[in-house]
Amino acid sequence: MSTATTTHDTHDDHGPASGLMRWVTTTNHKDIGTLYLWFSFIMLLIGGSFAMVIRAELFQPGLQLVDPQFFNQMTTMHGLIMVFGAIMPAFVGLANWLIPMMIGAPDMALPRMNNWSFWILPFAFTMLLSSFFLEGGAPAFGWTFYAPLSTTFAPDSTDFFIFGVHMMGISSVMGAINVIATIFNMRAPGMTLMKMPLFVWTWLITAYLLIAVMPVLAGAVTMMLTDRHFGTSFFDAAGGGDPVMFQHIFWFFGHPEVYIMILPAFGIISAIIPTFARKPLFGYSSMVYATASIAILSFMVWAHHMFTTGMPVAGELYFMYATIMIAIPTGVKIFNWVSTMWRGSMTFETPMLWALGFVVMFTIGGFSGLMLGIAPVDTQYHDTYFVVAHFHYVLVTGALYSIIAAFYYWVPKWTGHMYDEKLGKIHFWWSTIAVNVLFFPQHFIGLAGMPRRIPDYSLQFADWNMISSIGGFAFGLGQVFFLYIVIKTIKGGKKASDQVWEGATGLEFEALPSPAPYHSFNEAPAVK
Repeated sequence: MSTATTTHDTHDDHGPASGLMRWVTTTNHKDIGTLYLWFSFIMLLIGGSFAMVIRAELFQPGLQLVDPQFFNQMTTMHGLIMVFGAIMPAFVGLANWLIPMMIGAPDMALPRMNNWSFWILPFAFTMLLSSFFLEGGAPAFGWTFYAPLSTTFAPDSTDFFIFGVHMMGISSVMGAINVIATIFNMRAPGMTLMKMPLFVWTWLITAYLLIAVMPVLAGAVTMMLTDRHFGTSFFDAAGGGDPVMFQHIFWFFGHPEVYIMILPAFGIISAIIPTFARKPLFGYSSMVYATASIAILSFMVWAHHMFTTGMPVAGELYFMYATIMIAIPTGVKIFNWVSTMWRGSMTFETPMLWALGFVVMFTIGGFSGLMLGIAPVDTQYHDTYFVVAHFHYVLVTGALYSIIAAFYYWVPKWTGHMYDEKLGKIHFWWSTIAVNVLFFPQHFIGLAGMPRRIPDYSLQFADWNMISSIGGFAFGLGQVFFLYIVIKTIKGGKKASDQVWEGATGLEFEALPSPAPYHSFNEAPAVK
């Protein structure tokens, strides 16, 4: 890893700052990126272990392992930790590592704030996890924490949860401000906006989304807090409030949040596919406009999560049409990636496998999303395992796959070592077979009517649930294997050359100056 410490250019090889304090006080974007990535990996394993409890309980019907309340705590904490602790910090870590290099900046624009925005997170999640040890146990109201479950009927630990959410939100907003300030103020001479790599573009747009929606989430949890302790009735019908208003506020945050977790993934895939297809990205500008369109539309579709709350037919029609419109810019992206690969000199190194896995399986998640967007049909699918299958195809084989792809693609640049290609391919095939065994059957039990977030179920769902659980354990084990690959690579694989991806070098991509295969493996280029 980079040895730069508290300033951008100095190397400190003596004294306490070279040990633990180096990581605590660092303002170097690479160190902070590394901290984010390790933190998100630890959270992935913790959140994954909660998912294993869920799948073990659902392995067969008839309560066999944990009590229903603990099961609900597992579903709640699994969702919160995966969304706020694993996926989002991983993308912020990638932004920290890559954006300054890609735009030719020496560091992020606000390095001290960068340090602070990371160090808030371990404390936020320690608070969240500590709720297990409080009286009444951890929150058990689902990751969407609908009122009145989270206000009137929730344990005291809910206040820890509210404070933790505020801290995560502050961290996210600071990270987003940093990204915007860096991209607008620190690009190398000659790098216009329309020459930036797509990863930089997707993160710029994501940063605006974060600044727009995180205060909405903060507002929702603050209203929860005042309902719980200060006698307000925002969400309490007995006092003139409306529990459905909570859903409107939550999803006005929650739907753009889904795109916050997928837009940076589009940027990663747009860097990897051209490298291994050995062709420039097809339709660069249309990709930029499609990303911006998705971001704008994401604010206009929130109530498609609420088709069963009894909204007027006109409202259902509007949200249905607006939801289906998002499929158009998303389809543009899929078309562009396929066109990039078309007649390219493709090779299938590990990053390309993960990128292709992303394209195929994210598309499956997109199709099931279109089905859920149709209001009369969603009335049947709502709150079944079909929804669970849909969003896991988007967030696991979408967001998580892109993060893993990014690791394999850029780790030679980060560490100077090549990962083990054979182990990387084993990891891909192991994960891909397991993840489909895990989530594909959930479409079937969902269509058959099995509700989600329940610890016990009818015998008719037993076979598919058993298969799904086996896939879940296999997928979880695959990510422990990934941990082994990561450590093995950092400790020293084969030394990476200046031109990592054989044959992918020498192409001058006019619209996509991606740093990984084309620059030397030293520091980011200094801005002249």
